[in-house]
Amino acid sequence: MIKFFPQGTVLHGNIPYNNDTLSKHLLDIYLPPNPKNKMPLVVWVHGGGWLVNDKYADMGYMKSTISELLKSGFALASIDYRFASQAVFPALIQDCNRAISFLYDNAAQYGYDKNRIALMGFSAGGHLASLMALSKNNKIESFFMPNTSKAFTFKAVVDFYGPSDLTSLNSSENPKANEGVLLGAAPIDRPDLAKIASPVTYVDKNDPPFLIIHGEKDESVPNRQSKLLNGWLKSVGVQSDLIIVKDAPHFGVMFDAPEIRSRILSFLKETLKP
Repeated sequence: MIKFFPQGTVLHGNIPYNNDTLSKHLLDIYLPPNPKNKMPLVVWVHGGGWLVNDKYADMGYMKSTISELLKSGFALASIDYRFASQAVFPALIQDCNRAISFLYDNAAQYGYDKNRIALMGFSAGGHLASLMALSKNNKIESFFMPNTSKAFTFKAVVDFYGPSDLTSLNSSENPKANEGVLLGAAPIDRPDLAKIASPVTYVDKNDPPFLIIHGEKDESVPNRQSKLLNGWLKSVGVQSDLIIVKDAPHFGVMFDAPEIRSRILSFLKETLKP
């Protein structure tokens, strides 16, 4: 067990979610100490520019937030997905949706509530979490592997500094930039693909509430990406709150500050209440 998890946390590790042997098709489920039946579930989607990291990533600088989630009675699942260097878009979103489908279908086995699922994503994971949640009611067939159950819904999204509009990223003209590798082409050269892969494309009034958190001095993903998503959500009447963290870079312990942690817990308790 990761040492900063509360004592008594139960880990179900390296669960295959796609009936195959791919190391990137695994997820972990963490149940709080003294778990109660029908707990809400928060699904952790790691960052890494769609090209690196794994389901333990971003946890190291969010220790207190994770601890508080589990102490507050939330179950936590962390999912892996293939890198863009292994399979271009939409493979990554297919993997993520497949993992959610598995979590939904197997909720009774682990004791959480399949109807109270929230997403929490970081950077590229913030992009994938937002894209999953916003596109769900648009029924985009290409975002799902064949024979994937689509019965699940999302109650809330916590998006940490995720790209929301790929054509407006600073490096969108470079096919070798991360978003170019993701799409297999520079977003500017293939705006059709970039639009399909951009969360803002799918915003409508039926989307779940968002809490969006971004660093003031993020040099990797400009915070206007989060300002744009927040603006889109508010324009259609979806609940959205944006926190710009003063002086914060792209990631790090500044995002685990008490006041941000408090906002996250309040948001999730409100949106995931029975």
